[in-house]
Amino acid sequence: MFSGGVIEKKGKIKGIKQVGSISSNSSTSGTSSSSCSSHSNKSGSSSSSCSNNSSGGGGSSSSSGSSPPGTPPHVQMASHESLNSESKSSSLNSKLGHELAGSPSAGSPSPPKSVCSSSSTSTDQHHHNQLSHVLNATSKMTVRDGSRTLRPDEPSLVPGEHMEGTAREVTYLCPYTGPKKGTLSVTNYRLYFRSPETDPPFELEVPLGVVSRIEKVGGANTSRGENSYGIEIFCKDIRNLRFAHKQTDVQYPLPIDREMNITVFRRFRILQNFGGYGTGQINEENHSRRMVTEKLLQYAFPASHKLPFFAFEYCEQYPENGWSVYEPIAELKRQVLSWIHPESQATITRCAQPLVGVSGKRSRDDEAYIQHIMDANAQSHKIFIMDARPSVNAVANKAKGGGYESEDAYQNAEVQFLDIHNIHVMRESLRKLQEVCYPHIDNAHWLSNLEATHWLDHIRCVLSGALRIADKVESHKTSVVVHCSDGWDRTAQLTALAMLMLDGYYRTITGVAVLIEKEWLSYGHKFAQRIGHGDDRHQDADRSPVFLQFVDCVWQIMRQFPHAFQFTEDLLITLLNHLYSCLFGTFLYNSERERMEKEVKTKTVSLWSLILSNQSDFENPLYNPATRHHVLFPLTSMRHLCLWDKYYCRWNPSMRQQEPVHIRFKELLHVKGQLEKRVDELRKELAARQTHDSPRVASAIV
Repeated sequence: MFSGGVIEKKGKIKGIKQVGSISSNSSTSGTSSSSCSSHSNKSGSSSSSCSNNSSGGGGSSSSSGSSPPGTPPHVQMASHESLNSESKSSSLNSKLGHELAGSPSAGSPSPPKSVCSSSSTSTDQHHHNQLSHVLNATSKMTVRDGSRTLRPDEPSLVPGEHMEGTAREVTYLCPYTGPKKGTLSVTNYRLYFRSPETDPPFELEVPLGVVSRIEKVGGANTSRGENSYGIEIFCKDIRNLRFAHKQTDVQYPLPIDREMNITVFRRFRILQNFGGYGTGQINEENHSRRMVTEKLLQYAFPASHKLPFFAFEYCEQYPENGWSVYEPIAELKRQVLSWIHPESQATITRCAQPLVGVSGKRSRDDEAYIQHIMDANAQSHKIFIMDARPSVNAVANKAKGGGYESEDAYQNAEVQFLDIHNIHVMRESLRKLQEVCYPHIDNAHWLSNLEATHWLDHIRCVLSGALRIADKVESHKTSVVVHCSDGWDRTAQLTALAMLMLDGYYRTITGVAVLIEKEWLSYGHKFAQRIGHGDDRHQDADRSPVFLQFVDCVWQIMRQFPHAFQFTEDLLITLLNHLYSCLFGTFLYNSERERMEKEVKTKTVSLWSLILSNQSDFENPLYNPATRHHVLFPLTSMRHLCLWDKYYCRWNPSMRQQEPVHIRFKELLHVKGQLEKRVDELRKELAARQTHDSPRVASAIV
């Protein structure tokens, strides 16, 4: 049954005698751990007040009408329950609908304090334990709706989230443990599925911002098999979800011979609108699926429906204000341009391609500018221009008015091409990688399948280019100018990674936040276009995993230098989860101008607020602060790179680590703290002894 604030059920259907209801129960298979955790949901104790607006179709922003659209991190797909033909169930559904309609919106579906993984809070217990406090299911951090009593199968809500509907007797077709029947709830932020068939109950939670596209499976008159009728949800975090809706058959009398008054009962598949005897047919299942799809489309793609993102309704309060982590003026005083070497004054500068064109145009001002950059570094009489593109692509761009620098025009400059392919090649590579990692992994052909994706080849090219830049600045004391075509995709990857290698500050929790704010957000990486926030055009050619590749490269460096980073990979996974979730305003829109126009900093919460307020959940117990002064030169050959399976394969139970790593890290941090405390005590004791013994020594000498 579907219950929700905007759904009203009709009363009994006259003229129908129900002889029996036919239920299609799906059998549960297997007992192995599933990709979604089966754990009980606990309510949090966070008390944050906010105004909740529930408007049947739209979920208006908590701010004024000018506030931009937002989507939550654990956005759970709203799904409507199939309607039951029994009048008793219908009336109960209607009652629930009115009850929901009268209740104010309570918050959002994802945990307020800990940001649930955009993947889903429903990963199995092993995965649930692996991720940090912020990646955990809503159990510990979620806030219950104080306006009403939540049903056992409804999710706890976060500030700004409200229920949009509930569909019962829905089957989740898990690719690992088989079908599970339960209740599917949809809010303005996430999709939440709960099955009581296991102990503890099986739970799946997905932020709606993660959804890439939604497709209907089966038709009212064509679906004949069990679980052949429902919806399939394709996600941006390398997984697909499929839900089957129950198709109900109803029996009603059909007069065959009026003279003999003989009545037989025939069974008809429920279609839409009942029209009377003989041809009267209703399809409650179609109605249920239709409403589920409508709600999902509405809240998963708010930008396409002129709705605000959920980030503008989420109003959790954090001790730290993440919007103040990056101060442009203070950062420019510390580092001019992108980065400046503290000793040699060699710099990393970024720009876009020169507008040379096929005619070979020149710009005297641009040539003089490059000369000034070189002259600012007294230790070198040469400058390197690192073009991220393959040389063939750079030449081809001349036909579009672009191109690359001529060494004849730019004297004392050397142009080097880094052979990093464009966004379209990267998008196709990720698509192939998803097919290899989800839902099933072919162990017999794992290496050949992985090689065919060319994903690690692209990671190697990006890392090699960043390493070349860092080496020129550190070892050769020369300044470097970096660009690709437009200067906001591959350029951001290269400069940010080079700065990470050269400057230990950016390897701290606060530093990596400043790095992303500076090199990615302030310089105009088009997050909205590359990720497709709230946009239902899943085939948009502008989408590409540029930022995902950057984070993957950071993980590759962390793997080689585990003592040089203050944070763990849980922070990186949290970044990617909320890159898609739209729970926070950090990654919304394409530029600083758009974020200022939408008043993002005043109307949304920053992702850094969550991270900085829970730093202990991301701290690396193996971190050595002395490495802040070290320059990192990672090995970039293919034999030193590997797939980040904790992220790409996290939905597959067989690929997960059995030991909850983050718990072990916390134990190590606790032991480390005790040892440091003991060292301090011993030092004080030693100092006290030396002070006490010194007069005695002096008197003996006298």
